[in-house]
Amino acid sequence: MAASPDVIDRTTAVVVLIDMQERLAAAMQRRDAVVRASALLGRVADVLGTPVIVTRQYPEGLGDTVEELAVVPGAGAPVDKTVFDCTLEPAFMERLEASGASQVVLTGMETHICVMQTALSLVRSGYRVHVVADAVCSRRDQDRDTALDRLRAAGVTVTTAESVIYEALGRAGTPEFREVLGLVKEMPLG
Repeated sequence: MAASPDVIDRTTAVVVLIDMQERLAAAMQRRDAVVRASALLGRVADVLGTPVIVTRQYPEGLGDTVEELAVVPGAGAPVDKTVFDCTLEPAFMERLEASGASQVVLTGMETHICVMQTALSLVRSGYRVHVVADAVCSRRDQDRDTALDRLRAAGVTVTTAESVIYEALGRAGTPEFREVLGLVKEMPLG
């Protein structure tokens, strides 16, 4: 019996960390919690063999990816862009298509701009999209909350980091579970 398309399948998913950059992050009220949840998702993805893509919006102006995300192994070089919708950047789409993913887990900044535009385009392109509510933010909570409502209405699954992690794991008692549990304890959410 096949899993529901609403449940994360680590073999068909990719995790995308959108524009978590120094100068942008400095303006975010939820910065620390969002960066921590994103870093945890990135590290868990590495344990589970799930690809990770990191993007940077206009790095000359917004700076490099925040230092905490340097702990995300296997992400490769960031995809630099000036477009808000990641799907309009050819290098992003090349990486996404090369991953073979049909599910995309999105985290990042800002929810109502780059995250939302990317999510809506991915849905239109046939991807199953999951936006991680505790791993996205905007400068204003009203913008974030409105974007999450709009995304739900468009068919995006709005979820949490722990839901993604344990759906991707699927079961306890495995060596992967023990390694992921150690990461969850090392990098607590909330």
